[in-house]
This record gives sequence, C-alpha cells and structure tokens, in this order.
Amino acid sequence: MARGRSRAEGRSAVSAQLDDAGRRAIVAGFSTEYPFEGKLFDLDGLRYHYLDEGPRDGEVLLFVHGNPTWSFYWRHAIRALSDRYRCIAVDHIGCGLSDKPARYPYQLAQHVQNLERLALALDLRRITLVVHDWGGPIGLGFATRHADRIARLIVLNTSAFTGGRAPWRIRVCRTPALGALAVRGLNAFAVAATVMALERRERMTPAVRRGYLAPYDSFAHRIATLRFVQDIPLSPSHPSYAELERIENALPIFSATPTCLIWGAMDWCFTPAHLERFRALWPKAEVHVDEGAGHYVLEDARERALRWIERFLNRNPLCSDRGSK
Repeated sequence: MARGRSRAEGRSAVSAQLDDAGRRAIVAGFSTEYPFEGKLFDLDGLRYHYLDEGPRDGEVLLFVHGNPTWSFYWRHAIRALSDRYRCIAVDHIGCGLSDKPARYPYQLAQHVQNLERLALALDLRRITLVVHDWGGPIGLGFATRHADRIARLIVLNTSAFTGGRAPWRIRVCRTPALGALAVRGLNAFAVAATVMALERRERMTPAVRRGYLAPYDSFAHRIATLRFVQDIPLSPSHPSYAELERIENALPIFSATPTCLIWGAMDWCFTPAHLERFRALWPKAEVHVDEGAGHYVLEDARERALRWIERFLNRNPLCSDRGSK
C-alpha cells in the first residue's frame, strides 16, 4: 500500500479485520504454545501484528516468517531467548493475527516496506535479523536498505536469489483457478505444510497444528497464502523480480557481518543447493546442517537449532561501548 493512501481508503479495502477479542479467540486453542501478548502497528489503517518480548534495552532479535506460517513459527526461539534479548516477530499483512485485506498489493516490495516502517518506527538498531522462507527476501530486503542497523544475520531454509525454479508442488498452486480453489477454498497449501514441511511428524501435535492453521480458517483469511505463491518471481517480467534482483545484488554488503546459516537438509523446496549459494556469497558464515530436518527446521531440529543460535550469539557479542536499542 502506498504511503499516500488515506486511512479511510486503507480500511475500505479490508475484508477480514480482527478485533482484540477475535485475536484472543484464535489463540485460545493453543495458548500454551503461544503465550504472548501481541502488539499492533498502524499501516495506513491496517493493523500489523507483532510480538515484542523481552527487555526493551536488550539486544534486538527481529524474526521474519514465511508462507504459510506466522510469528507462531518462532515461538520456541522467543521463549528461549526473551529473558536476555528483545525478541520482535512480525506477522505480514494477510498473515497470522494481522489484518487480511481483500484488495492489497501482496508483493515483495510492499512486505519489505511494511517491515521497514515498523523497524524505523521502533528505532531498532544493531539488529540480529532472523529469517525463514519468504522471511528471507523480506527481511534481507529491509536489511539491504538499512545495513547500518544490522549487526548479525541468522538465516534458515530460504532464498533471496533470482533464477530459481519452483518445485512442482508450488507450481500447481500457482495454476489459475485451480490454485485459488486449492489454496483458498481447501486451505491445501497450509494443511499440506503441516505434513510436508517437517520430518518428525510427532512434533506436529494437535495444538501445534491448530497454531499453524488457526489464522487461516476461511476463504477470506487465506488470501495472502495464495498471493505469496503467486508472487514468486520466476521470470524478469514478474512484478517482484526487480525487487528480488535488487536484494540479491546487495547481499555482498554483508560478507563481513557475523552470519549463521541453519538448514534442514530434507527440505524439498529450499534444498541444500540454496544453502550453497549463501555459503558462496558469505564464505565466513557459520554453517549448521541437520540432515534429518525438513523445511520447518525449528520444529524438526528445535533443540539443536536453538543451541546453534545461542552459541552463535555468544560467540559474536555486540560491542558494549556502542549502546543498544
């Protein structure tokens, strides 16, 4: 949404707004998994939901999710780290507990701008950016615009490169009419992810499954799930290709930034080939691969991944004399 849009125009485009009671109702079925008090940021009349847990003067960890997840994906990391770090996790517009407008530019550049507006409004500095799936290009899109605010990178199963080819399971969901029926009508993309995105199926308990699916409980609430699939820029003619190309070209500026790459090797979408592209780009990065984990690496390899994250943070402390926000 352009900055110049009026608040009234923004609200007129909303098909699925949630009030506080509605948000509490969604979380009620899995509150022990997601025991957080969310906040709302105004984006021209749309409510952008985010978590802000931990000490306000602590080092900032900014978590950016993908599709079809939401800030729920980061729950274990937030619970493990928020006693020492300020943990901020957003829900993209159309996702999680954010508003889900029917008419909205669900494109990469817009999601980058939304994250940018929140981070600048909160004046986040010396950020440790933690990204997964679509959170990769969105988070790195913000980071490449504000490299002076980025202190460390933690990158999990994602991509930020042009020239990719979508797996057939993704291409099917992009098929006109059929894709809309499957993704929005049947919630096939989100439901399939609860099975196909992890290897340790016992980790997908009924409460966890409810957590992943609850925000996407109707045709109207699944619009972003479809739009993210449609927004994969597979050719230069795609509307989001130029923004992805901008991000890719800017990634070398982080070659000296402390970086941790964590990968589930069984991911059929962001395969180890994507990891190798990051390794080639950032040869000094710390790399951890769990051979038995899938795309939802923080579910499959939760304990190991959290240990890797904590050790990386401890090994790369921020200089105390610069202050933090």
